[in-house]
Amino acid sequence: MSDTEKNQAPDNLAPPPISVLLIDDHTLFRSGIRSLLQRYPEFSVVGEAADGVEGIKRARQLQPDVVLLDLNMPGISGLQTLQLMLQDCPNTAVIMLTVSEDAEDLGVALQSGARGYLIKNIDADYLVRAIQRAAAGEAVVAEAMTSKLIAQLQNAGQRTEVRSELDKLTPRERDILACLARGESNKLIARTLDVADSTVKIHVQNILKKLNLSSRVQAAIFAVGHGVTGASENK
Repeated sequence: MSDTEKNQAPDNLAPPPISVLLIDDHTLFRSGIRSLLQRYPEFSVVGEAADGVEGIKRARQLQPDVVLLDLNMPGISGLQTLQLMLQDCPNTAVIMLTVSEDAEDLGVALQSGARGYLIKNIDADYLVRAIQRAAAGEAVVAEAMTSKLIAQLQNAGQRTEVRSELDKLTPRERDILACLARGESNKLIARTLDVADSTVKIHVQNILKKLNLSSRVQAAIFAVGHGVTGASENK
């Protein structure tokens, strides 16, 4: 093999599969998800757990890219599992996969650090895309649930209070917040705004600090709930 061919060889290698951990107390449901994901070479189901305690232990051992986590389980709840798991696995994207369509459950999950919230009746293709997006750092929230959260925020009359919080952001930070509301990754935001990926990362960190949020998912929901979905008018 020539030096040129050796240099080009790594470019032809496929990226490593997205490692997924399943935590759900229903064995048949876990089996169904495992069978679905095994059809795709871009996924690797690295483990399963039937309760939160075992799930936390498995997550610590495996450090998966994505965890699909049920909300209602015997023993410790899915929310408690989420909070404890992220202490040791802060880089893992946790998607709540549940039957609960309660806006309060959604809000608490996102505030606790979940990167996504999906309902179990979604179709297979949607779930596959959601896992890929979550692994890439994007927010994945069921559309119906986003609408419920927005309604909850509006009914609470929080818009007036929040304007002062939004005033803390620079025009560029508002542009990026709008991109987060659309679920865009850092790379896509960088291309859209013609800036470096590292610049976007710094802006996102500043946005989270100024708005007292802990994740880009929370920022996305915050933005949608308060009408920050378009480009800034003050560039």
